[in-house]
Amino acid sequence: MWKEFKAFAFKGNVLDLAIGVIIGAAFGQIVSSAVNDLITPILGIIVGGLDFKQLSVTVGEATILYGNFIQSVIDFLLIAVSIFLFVKLVNKARRKEAEKSVEQPAPPEPSKEELLLAEIRDLLKAQKQG
Repeated sequence: MWKEFKAFAFKGNVLDLAIGVIIGAAFGQIVSSAVNDLITPILGIIVGGLDFKQLSVTVGEATILYGNFIQSVIDFLLIAVSIFLFVKLVNKARRKEAEKSVEQPAPPEPSKEELLLAEIRDLLKAQKQG
């Protein structure tokens, strides 16, 4: 059982996935900071000094913080767009590399008829010269 687990845990795909999750979490924090510290305040200024995080409705003793929901939706959309653009950029780079590494196929071997015609041509050239 240990050997199977080791084979599974240390496969390239599992390690790639783990690295992707870690980088994705860090990337998510960067985008969240950009949204919270840059984009949301700018949107607030555009809509008249409104701070989304402060938007709430109180019903009885319950407070509904719909501003936090709006903030989360903006975070999600920007993270999704950022990841989409990053993946698109990586795929474009991979396609260029694949195009460079693809070798031109060798020309096909001449058929028997082509070989015979080439031989006849060479014989006619030799008769003409000699």
